[in-house]
Amino acid sequence: MSELAVEGVIMTRHRHSKEMTGSIQPDNLSSMTTGVEDGCVKTVIRSQNIRSVIASVDDYLMNLGIAEEICSYALH
Repeated sequence: MSELAVEGVIMTRHRHSKEMTGSIQPDNLSSMTTGVEDGCVKTVIRSQNIRSVIASVDDYLMNLGIAEEICSYALH
C-alpha cells in the first residue's frame, strides 16, 4: 500500500507579488514550488509526511515575512 501525499498550499497577496516570488523562491526545498497566481504568491509544499509539511510551512512563513519586509523597503 503506498502512502498518500500531504500537500499544503499557501497563497498570499502582495503589492509586488512578482518581486516577492523572486525573493522567496531561492529558499524553496525540492518539495516546494512557488509562483504568481492571480496577483498572489502561491507556494505548494508536498511530502509523504505531515510533520515535514508543517515544518516547511513554518519555515516558509518566516522567510515570507522577512522577504515582505525587505521588499517593502526596497520597492518604495
